[in-house]
Amino acid sequence: MSFSTTPAVLILEDGRTFSGSAYGSVGETTGEAVFVTAMTGYQETLTDPSYHRQIIIQAAPHIGNTGVNRTDDESGRIWAAGYVVRDASRISSNWRSEGDLADWLSESGIVGISDVDTRALTRHLRDKGAMRMGIFSGPAAEAPVDELLARVQAAPEMAGANLVDEVTTSQTRLIPAEGQKRFSVAAVDLGIKSMTPERMAERGIDVHLVPASITLEELQTLGVDGVFFSNGPGDPAAADDQVELLRGVLDARLPFFGICFGNQLLGRALGFGTYKLPFGHRGINVPVMDRTTDKVEITSQNHGFAVDAPLEGETTAPHSPDYGRVIVSHVCLNDDVVEGLACLDIPAFSVQFHPEAAAGPHDSSYLFDRFIDLMTASQADSAAQA
Repeated sequence: MSFSTTPAVLILEDGRTFSGSAYGSVGETTGEAVFVTAMTGYQETLTDPSYHRQIIIQAAPHIGNTGVNRTDDESGRIWAAGYVVRDASRISSNWRSEGDLADWLSESGIVGISDVDTRALTRHLRDKGAMRMGIFSGPAAEAPVDELLARVQAAPEMAGANLVDEVTTSQTRLIPAEGQKRFSVAAVDLGIKSMTPERMAERGIDVHLVPASITLEELQTLGVDGVFFSNGPGDPAAADDQVELLRGVLDARLPFFGICFGNQLLGRALGFGTYKLPFGHRGINVPVMDRTTDKVEITSQNHGFAVDAPLEGETTAPHSPDYGRVIVSHVCLNDDVVEGLACLDIPAFSVQFHPEAAAGPHDSSYLFDRFIDLMTASQADSAAQA
C-alpha cells in the first residue's frame, strides 16, 4: 500500500477537533461516532450492518496488520460510514490475507482518518456521550472549521432513525441445514451477520432468511418451527412494523429467539420501553452474567440502545397479561444494563449480545442450543395436546 500523507480532520458535533492523515478514500463523511474496544476482528466489524450510518473508532491502537480476506466478511459490503484509527499498519502479514485494509477501504469509498489520538477521542465520548462526527480529507478539509462543523451538526441523529429497510434482504432465501435437518426457522433480517444463519445451519436447522417487511401470514406459510430476529441498526423505538410482527409471533406461540436489535424489539413487544445508552457497548470483551445459571460469559456486543425492564424478580408483560411472566435473564456486569429477556409462560427469549461470535469469544454459542431446546419442547407440547 502507499501510505497517505494527505491531511485530514475529524470534527465532533460539540466542536472538538482532531487532525490526522487520510486513511482509505479521500473526501468527507458524517455519522454517529462510536468506539469499538475489540483488539481484533476489524473486518467483521466493518461489514456488520449494525454499523450503518456510524463512524467506527478503533480503541486498539494498531489496526490493519492482518490485512483482509473474503472469508471474514459478515455481509456483502462495508456498512460503516467512516473509520478512525491511530496507527495504521504499513504492511499486511497473515497467511489468510488477500489484500490490504487501507486499499479495501479506498476501493469501497470509505472515508477514514489515521494518526488520531483514539484514546483521547474515546475518553471524550465516554465523558460527553455519543454524538455526530465528520471526517474531512483532501480538498474537503480545506473549508473553514465552522463550515465543517455545521455539516456535522446537520447530519441526521441516530435517535428516531428507522434503518431496517436499508439493510434487510430484498427476497427470501434458504440457508440449508448441514447434515440431517432437525428444524426450520424463519430468520427476520434486520441487518443480520452471515455467521448467524451458519451457526444455526451447522446445528441441523433450515434457515429461511426473510425480509424485515414480511407479514405474519407470509411467515406462517413457510411452516417454520421457530422465528429468529437478528441484530440491526437504528432506534428500536422506530421499528413499529417489526414489533407488530413479533407480537403476532408471540400470539401464535411460535418459539422465538432474538439477538441485539431483536432483544430490544422483544422488549418493546412485551411492553417495555427502550432508551439510548450514553455511549453504547461495542467490542468483544463485555462481561455478562447469565442469571439462569450464574455463569459469567465474555460477549461480543454492538448496540447503542437498551431495554428498560426491571432487573429483579418476575414481571408480568406490560403489553398483555397473555404473555405472562418475564425475567431479565442476563445483565451486563459493567453497568447493569439489561442483556437478556426470558418469557416464562410463552416460548420466547432474547439476548443483547452476539452469540455467533464473529468476531468474538465463543462463550455464548450455547444460546443456539437453547433455541433448539425451546423448539423441541414446543413440538412435544403440541404432540401432547394432539
